[in-house]
Amino acid sequence: MGHAQAQTSDLVSTSALRVCADPANDPMSMQDQSGFENKLADLVGDKLGLPVQYTWYPMATGFVRNTLKARECDVIMGYAQGHELVLNTNHYMTSTYVLIVPRDSELAEVTTLSDDRLKDLRIGIIAGSPPATHMARNGLIGKARSYDLFVDRRHESPAQDMLADLEAGETDAAILWGPIGGPLVQQDHPDFTAIPLVRETLPPKLYYRITMGVRQGEKVWQRELNSLIRRNQDEINAILAEAGVPLISDLGDSVLDVSQ
Repeated sequence: MGHAQAQTSDLVSTSALRVCADPANDPMSMQDQSGFENKLADLVGDKLGLPVQYTWYPMATGFVRNTLKARECDVIMGYAQGHELVLNTNHYMTSTYVLIVPRDSELAEVTTLSDDRLKDLRIGIIAGSPPATHMARNGLIGKARSYDLFVDRRHESPAQDMLADLEAGETDAAILWGPIGGPLVQQDHPDFTAIPLVRETLPPKLYYRITMGVRQGEKVWQRELNSLIRRNQDEINAILAEAGVPLISDLGDSVLDVSQ
């Protein structure tokens, strides 16, 4: 069944895949369409036989209200499962936070935040993110360097600032959401390694299932995307792996090898 026949709601375009996206959320979405979410959108558009069109808006407070809910666009390519602002599709990936350290240091062997080798180190962390709780539990907050979570990435880039500080030796390690940290390390920091934090057993969890987000109530559109994800999971995995996104099991306890 084609897109035009499958979709019964007048709210979803039948002439284009209308994507809601941040114009400066490197490495996920970019206005020059170089992000891996842009490549996912190209894949979805190709499978639906539709051109991709974007509505650009900073991924901060008001993003969903001013894009998806305003009916300016019909899908958000990456949204955490279980968020009430959108209707989630089935998840197309599970990923986790990563510890980023120099590749040739003894820290490259660290797999948990309770490792004694992290004691007294200066670790970069996004303020208010789940790993900050784990750092506090393990006595790592005292010397931590905090970076803002909610910013307009057209003007600020906490993740890139964090990695630049690590490169300059102002910090000893960094913790980032894997789909951000993994690709940035691969693109710009070959001397670093990004270690998926899959061995933490205490809350809060550090892994999340990522879906596409559509408007509440648009079940037909949701089901069409669910079917597309199911049929094309291998191609989706290939795009994510090529970008450097760490893919892990749905239970969050092991790293997946999706290489062919």
